[in-house]
Amino acid sequence: MSKIMVVANQKGGVGKTTTTINLAAALANHGKKILVIDMDPQGNATSGFGVDKYAQENTAYELLIGHCDLDDCLLKNVFEGLDLIPSNINLAAAETELVDLEDKEFILDGFVQKIRDQYDYILIDCPPSLNLLTINAMCAGEKVLIPIQCEYYALEGLAQLLQTTSLVAERMNNNLDIDGIVFTMYDGRTNLAFQVVQNVKEQIDVYTYESMIPRNVRLAEAPSYGMPIIAYDPKSSGAESYMSLAEEFLKRNDS
Repeated sequence: MSKIMVVANQKGGVGKTTTTINLAAALANHGKKILVIDMDPQGNATSGFGVDKYAQENTAYELLIGHCDLDDCLLKNVFEGLDLIPSNINLAAAETELVDLEDKEFILDGFVQKIRDQYDYILIDCPPSLNLLTINAMCAGEKVLIPIQCEYYALEGLAQLLQTTSLVAERMNNNLDIDGIVFTMYDGRTNLAFQVVQNVKEQIDVYTYESMIPRNVRLAEAPSYGMPIIAYDPKSSGAESYMSLAEEFLKRNDS
C-alpha cells in the first residue's frame, strides 16, 4: 500500500512544485511506482512533466466535481514509472462548486483510496494557499512535506501551516503528520542562507532534511522543457540534490 505525501506551503515561490516534480521523478528513478496528483489550479506540476494542461478534457477538477472517473483523467507514464492526475485553471472553480457538499473535505481521499494499492508513493502538489483544495489533500494524505526557500521571510506563514496540519490531524485525519522540511534555493555562499537554516532548526521542532536544493540555472530551465531535472540535465547540481533528497526520503519512509 502506498504512502501518501502532501507537498504544501501556502507561501508561493518556495519551490513546492519543483520539489514535487523532481522528488517524484527521482523516486521513480529508484524503481518506485509513483502517482503525482496536481491539486494546484496553476497546473505547473502538469506542464512540468511535458503535459499540455490546456488540452486536457479531464483533470482533477472534473474528477472532484464528479464529471469523470479516475480512468478518464489518469495519465499513464508521463515519466517512466510515474503517472499523473493533471490540473489546469478550471480547478480554481472547484472550491465554490464543492462548498455545499457534505464531507467535501474527503472527496479526494475517496478516489485516492481506490488506487493507492497501485503505487509505492502518491505525491499531492497543493496550491499556495490553505484552502479547500489543500484541506482535501491533507485529508487524503499521511505526511506533509514542506519546502522552504532560504530567504529572510522563510518562517513567515510556517506556523500557520503547522497549525492547520495539526487541526486537520486532530479533527479530520488522525493519520496525518509532518514528514519534514526541505530547504530550497540554497546558496551556500551567503550568510543569509545559513542563518535561515539555523533559525528554522532552532524554532521549529520538525525534522529538517540534510539534502538541500541549491539555486541552479538548469533546475530553473527544466520546467520550460517539460522535463524533470534528472532527465533534462542529470549531471547538474539540481539533479544530484534531488537524487540525494530521494535517497534520504526513502531511508525515512520506505519501510
